[in-house]
Amino acid sequence: MGKRIITLGEVMMRLSTPGYQRFLQTDSYQVVYGGAEANVAVSLAQWDQHTAHVTVFPKNDIGKAASQYLRQMGVSIDHVFQADGRMGLYFLENGSMQRSSKIIYDRFDSAFANFDSSAVNWDAIFEGADWFHWTGITPALSDNAAKMTLKALQVANDKGLTVSGDINYRRNLWQYGKQPLDVMPELINYTHVIVAGLADFENCMAISSEDYNTACTQAKKDYPNIKYITTTERGAVSASHNHLSAVLWSAEKSSKDLLFSKSYEMTHIVDRVGGGDAYIAGLIYGLLYMEPQEALDFALAASVLKHSIAGDANLVTVDEVEALVKGENIGKLLR
Repeated sequence: MGKRIITLGEVMMRLSTPGYQRFLQTDSYQVVYGGAEANVAVSLAQWDQHTAHVTVFPKNDIGKAASQYLRQMGVSIDHVFQADGRMGLYFLENGSMQRSSKIIYDRFDSAFANFDSSAVNWDAIFEGADWFHWTGITPALSDNAAKMTLKALQVANDKGLTVSGDINYRRNLWQYGKQPLDVMPELINYTHVIVAGLADFENCMAISSEDYNTACTQAKKDYPNIKYITTTERGAVSASHNHLSAVLWSAEKSSKDLLFSKSYEMTHIVDRVGGGDAYIAGLIYGLLYMEPQEALDFALAASVLKHSIAGDANLVTVDEVEALVKGENIGKLLR
């Protein structure tokens, strides 16, 4: 029996140039749907977890298509709301070799950002749930979205859910009159599992340190509910060739030191978008069913496999992830 996991966040229409074409040369775009939190829900649904995504779609056929995508991927759409407005978009140009990938966002003033969530019944949404996941993208979009995130976190804590948050600081998103330090500390205070790099600590928690362990220890002092903090570390040789590893800090008295993953070399990346979402999905799954070191190893392997899959979502099985952790069936023809 899988766990019930709730995610909250905007889903956008992704428009990608075919293959490795540039924006300046393409005459067509490939359409998929994705968003950081929805990508997590899709990953977990592939692993037989009961996921439901809370979001807002416009009242038109584009909104219906996005809903159908979530349902097709095994994610419940029982808590998808409809409202007047537009769908957020983003455009992707895949890089290759030494040319970087490029993303252009067109998401301001969307139906999600403008949604008044005061009538949302979070008690009903979280009934029977085990875990709630949010990211720092949502409260950066609008005051309405920030208020919705806070209310969801308060109810999730009241009902005893484990809460994870990918801080995901995006400087260009904060355009509605508030800065991250005005909003994020209160949200982080309700969160137990944090995904944060050193820049996220500084911009969202006012913690400045060049040492990750020191920053994590200070975060625990400032935010006592935190149980785990994690981040991935990426080295880019080119757009097609990256190294990826991860670290996990635990607040357990017996485990004050960082846990480290192995480092993977990814030499022919297909699509790196959603790699971080695949990682946190893997960590959620791991922390639900495994010991912390095993969870870390599972999470990173899940992220590595995502880099082989086109689109935002990580469409791999638990067996495939575990095989990579063990170093089995790598690149083989499986019949």
